[in-house]
Amino acid sequence: MEIKWGALAGTAGVSFGITVAVVAVFALGSLALARRDAAREAAAAGGPGQGAGGGVLTAAAAVCFAACAAAVGYGIYLIAVR
Repeated sequence: MEIKWGALAGTAGVSFGITVAVVAVFALGSLALARRDAAREAAAAGGPGQGAGGGVLTAAAAVCFAACAAAVGYGIYLIAVR
């Protein structure tokens, strides 16, 4: 049995890169939701930034979480089907 070290290193590198990307996108989605909540609280208190961009932040969070779900779903597809 012969181990193809180049293929193993390539697979490990791509896996690490995709993992970092998914975690970063998930963190951005969480940040968008946190800022949306902060904007809503500021609007309720009558402070500055009265709810500006709440819909945009919600949409950004939804896109981030959908991208994460798509990456995970594609990974499961690769494992289950191939």
